[in-house]
Amino acid sequence: MSLKPRLIAALAPLVLLLANPVGASAAINESYRPQNEFKLDPWISIHVGGLDLSINKAVFYIVLASALTCITMVWIARRMQARPNRVQTATEAAFSLMRDNITKGNMSDAMARKWFPFIGALFLFIWFSNMLGYLPLPTNTEHTVNIFGAHIPSLALYAATANLSVPLALTLVVWVSYHVEGVRAKGPIKYMKSWIPAGVEGAASGPIFFIEVISHFMRLISLSVRLFANILAGHLLILFMGGGLVVLLNLAVGLSVVLGLLTGTIAVAFFVLEVGLIATLQAFIFATLTAIYLGGAVAESH
Repeated sequence: MSLKPRLIAALAPLVLLLANPVGASAAINESYRPQNEFKLDPWISIHVGGLDLSINKAVFYIVLASALTCITMVWIARRMQARPNRVQTATEAAFSLMRDNITKGNMSDAMARKWFPFIGALFLFIWFSNMLGYLPLPTNTEHTVNIFGAHIPSLALYAATANLSVPLALTLVVWVSYHVEGVRAKGPIKYMKSWIPAGVEGAASGPIFFIEVISHFMRLISLSVRLFANILAGHLLILFMGGGLVVLLNLAVGLSVVLGLLTGTIAVAFFVLEVGLIATLQAFIFATLTAIYLGGAVAESH
């Protein structure tokens, strides 16, 4: 994650210098606004009082990821065989990862039986959301394609998890759940006392408790922003390297071809990295931290 902003900052001045060493800043194309790819223009406006419930691109991707999660798992569950095929083998490997490594590895067996369906569904939903973000779908309503008189939205890359509200909503569910589980297991007083590590007594207890309270609230930020920032940064890198810099700089034809080949190659490399590693890794991290928080909330020692 930390390397991506550094890479952008390092490449941008170099490209500007090579493309136009005298007045590169004057050649910037102001009409090219890649941030518009993440605008959420309402497709169907729905307003209930002061609450905006409009259907937009993010809602579409959330519904699509939810449907894929449910349909895929039901379809696979109904076709399990005594002699597994490749799909069943991959499914069983994913199941083992979610149950044994993520869930049972961070909580007791009783807690694992109770919370595995939630953690497994959370992992799969985030994974499908991330993977859908790398499939070109006709969701760009700003630029349309005229097909037999019908204005069809052009293809675009977008992920629901690249919108902070989605990871934040998931984080709030996790945050409330593990606090409720901790209070249910220990009672409110004993649960709050468990925030102070064993062996800390006297005057040191107050500052340690205060720091622990802050850390619990910081989990809301760290858990949501980690997922959001990684997916958003990956999409921005692919967008810029996949020809965005050429358009942005208004280069001559010859320089456009040379720079396009360079940035296009980098874009493909980023695409493979994001699809092959980041999408799954971020789902794994989110689900694992969820299991750790749930397990820690009911553990006898903090």
